[in-house]
Amino acid sequence: MPLVAAAVCPHPPLLVPELAGAAAGELDDLRATADAAVARLLAADPEVIVLFGGGPATARFNTADSGSLRAYGLDRQVRLWKVNCAGAERLPLSLTIGAWLVNRSGTELPRFARSVAADAPPAECAELGAALVAEAEHRVALLVLGDGSACRGVTAPGYDDPRAPAYDEGVAAALAGADAEALLDLDPGLSAELRVAGRAPWQVLAGAARAAGGEWRGDLSYQQAPYGVAYFVANWARA
Repeated sequence: MPLVAAAVCPHPPLLVPELAGAAAGELDDLRATADAAVARLLAADPEVIVLFGGGPATARFNTADSGSLRAYGLDRQVRLWKVNCAGAERLPLSLTIGAWLVNRSGTELPRFARSVAADAPPAECAELGAALVAEAEHRVALLVLGDGSACRGVTAPGYDDPRAPAYDEGVAAALAGADAEALLDLDPGLSAELRVAGRAPWQVLAGAARAAGGEWRGDLSYQQAPYGVAYFVANWARA
């Protein structure tokens, strides 16, 4: 039983209070809920944490690699775990925010990070999740980073799209019900049109849960669309 728990969190840069500035309070509830999701992940007593998020390409990262928030207005480096000369500043935004969330928890557990290409087909995502489970030698907690549609209203990054609410409701139901098959059914084309950043990482989660076997239960603790982007926070645990 290498996969013991999973959590899903979004990865907006504004989660970092120093970056949000005067607007930091607007995401206090999301920040607190994400912190609680990570705490629940750690409560499953894993031996390692694996972060999985979207990126320009499918890749594995060194435990000493880092990401930067410089492009978003804050000159800060966020390390994944270790500090040594083997690391490089190469984490995509999703994993940078994921590392920031895990670091906030204060855990000293080993952590690893992988990205999945934003345009990876569902079958490939599922295979990545299955491979994660097959390779695991320790109890793994999986932190999946991904945002929903970015087309919720005229001020959204992708403007308003009438298809976005139904898409996001489907994702919410799948996360709440730990429904791996529903996540794997998400259409890559529609997801891209709605500027969904989480489709591929969620499908990695689905592949991992399916490969791990057994029954899973889901708990959706956050579903809102501030700034026109849908954010979800959820935990999956063994039933």
